[in-house]
Amino acid sequence: MGGMKVEKLKSWIVGDQFNLCVVGATTLLLLCACAVQLRVLSKNIMTPRLLMFWSSQHIDYIPPQRVYENNGYLMVSANGGLNQMRAGICDMVAIARYLNVTLIVPELDNTSLWHDSRQLPDEQKRRVKNASIFTMEPHGWSNLAYYFYKVLPMIKEKGVLHFNKTDFSLVNNGIPVVIQKLRCRVNYEALRFTPLIAQVGKKIVRLLRQKGPFLVLHLRYEMDMLAFSGCNEGCNETEADELTKLRKVGGCPLTPEETALALRALGIDPSIQVYIAAGNIYGGEKRMAALRAAFPNLIRKETLLAPSDLKPFRRHSNMMAALDYIVAIESDIFVPTYGGNMAKLVQGHRRYLGFKITISLDAWLLVNVIDRYKNGALSWDEVSQELKTGHADQMGSPTQRTEVPENPMHEDYFYSNPHECLPPVGMMKSRNGIETVVDLTVSRGSFEPKPYHGGPGCCIT
Repeated sequence: MGGMKVEKLKSWIVGDQFNLCVVGATTLLLLCACAVQLRVLSKNIMTPRLLMFWSSQHIDYIPPQRVYENNGYLMVSANGGLNQMRAGICDMVAIARYLNVTLIVPELDNTSLWHDSRQLPDEQKRRVKNASIFTMEPHGWSNLAYYFYKVLPMIKEKGVLHFNKTDFSLVNNGIPVVIQKLRCRVNYEALRFTPLIAQVGKKIVRLLRQKGPFLVLHLRYEMDMLAFSGCNEGCNETEADELTKLRKVGGCPLTPEETALALRALGIDPSIQVYIAAGNIYGGEKRMAALRAAFPNLIRKETLLAPSDLKPFRRHSNMMAALDYIVAIESDIFVPTYGGNMAKLVQGHRRYLGFKITISLDAWLLVNVIDRYKNGALSWDEVSQELKTGHADQMGSPTQRTEVPENPMHEDYFYSNPHECLPPVGMMKSRNGIETVVDLTVSRGSFEPKPYHGGPGCCIT
């Protein structure tokens, strides 16, 4: 009897071998599906090794897959210059994700301030001016509650909502970390320049690298910036009539002469390549004489590239600014002379790339020290020591943003220091994967970055 049962069992195993394989494969698929669902539904669950390829190189968090119940559509017209629009678009993506609405590809501003000759296509103009689309200006520096309780009901009611501006639409602080990291993912991972801009920008970097280290000087001594800030330091009487003086309170872009003195006092190597990231300098070559005397290796993209390389960019200010942005984030040192949008966004991007040296010049300190030096109250050694001491913590090192909840305009800008998206303070990953520690304390008058593995620093003595 027992022998019959054994034989019967063997026949079942042999006969159903194929079925068992099917059952095993199905079970494996179900287990994989469960693992994927658990990964999607819980951000707190540990990421299985099988799914590690989903992780970003810089930001580990990936927002969970949403249940797609579209709440409506958001159209936006980005305003301002290149970097102002860049930050605005990042904010709009984060807001649209939070509200679960579809963001229509943003329209760019090519006219205000930048005098860009390109015009919006007629279809885009028609859509923006179409009276059937409700248009509004979002409140500046708003938190997510404003968008959830004020904006979302309007989108649900009207179906489509148009923002006619995007700059400074979202507060710097008090935002969930997941949203802050999404702003970073958009800014540093998703946004890309067009292939032509990227190709020419990389060519400039390659040509500079062939000759050694280089510093990018964002010299904002241009007519539009001077008119905007109302500054006339170093201008003749006719020029002074056009501009209003704000220099003493540090509200003006540094002049080329002041910039040369500051870089010398900080110990920048006079032989370093200095790439000028700017438009036409107000006053022309005459105003650049002192800077060129202190740093003779001045370079502009117009002198570095053949005219044919820049032909597609002529009369397109935003495209020219994009080239400067690419070069600025790749430079050994970045020095802005005025805290505008490009200075802030490049500083944040360089922090994201590994806390690369960015010297944020303190205009108030500089003009007061320089004036005392000109009046004979300070020696050159005293000037150098005061400026080095005053800029010890202004070199792009890891810090926390300052918060001024009652006045977000006066606190550190999120995109200049997105610390939620950065490595722990004190440690960083260089672009070749070598861990380094940046020591930016004053030591023998030096601000030399000290690589963890003993490699030499450059450019600052």
